[in-house]
Amino acid sequence: MREPDMQKLDTLVGRLVGDVGAAVTGALVVLGDQVGIFRAMADGEPVKVAELAARTGVKERYLREWLSAQAAADYICYDERTDRFSLSPEQAMVFAEENSPAFFVGAFEIVQSMWMDEPKIADAFRTGKGVGWHEHSNCLFRGTERFFRPGYNSHLVADWIPALDGVEAKLKAGASVADIGCGHGASTILMAQAYPASRFIGFDYHGPSIERARATAESAGVAEIWGIRSVPGGMSGIRLRREEHG
Repeated sequence: MREPDMQKLDTLVGRLVGDVGAAVTGALVVLGDQVGIFRAMADGEPVKVAELAARTGVKERYLREWLSAQAAADYICYDERTDRFSLSPEQAMVFAEENSPAFFVGAFEIVQSMWMDEPKIADAFRTGKGVGWHEHSNCLFRGTERFFRPGYNSHLVADWIPALDGVEAKLKAGASVADIGCGHGASTILMAQAYPASRFIGFDYHGPSIERARATAESAGVAEIWGIRSVPGGMSGIRLRREEHG
């Protein structure tokens, strides 16, 4: 073994300890989102562990450990005097409010997929075959939509499209638009709602994503089914228009 520089070693190990803490905390964020703890705390009212356990259906013993870990990470607030936990307005925007421009939980689901798909990636490193988008875990598709949708909601129609010379005028007048790689259709649906004179066709070769896009578009009142197929490597699509469904 080569002789290390102990100061550099201490610095590196300290950084790794922080990284491991972040990885563990990220897993707890996904857990809190999946079992509804963040949403149950969205109002910001300080709450006792027992009350929150009853509200969420989570066992009190495990919930206290989860809350304590999140408080240690400054992801939630803890009042030692009252033994109550709460979400600040900023924390609620990041963890509990899905339509907030700062909602961040989807990013942790993307990271989750990297751990879950590691065996496939390792195999690709050995064989060189690669890993198709459709071969990833479902949390990647869900996390991608949830992470990017807040940005689309805040900027796509208000800022990004107006920044393209002549594009907004064409969309208002009526145009045919192809959204290639539309995923769950978040951006396609927003455009269909904003520019009713135009037709938008979202394409994605991942069939389950197109099915999710279709269901969401139907709920939004803009869906018109077009060429739905679920064949990996093929192309599926959904055509959107603004239309109220009874």
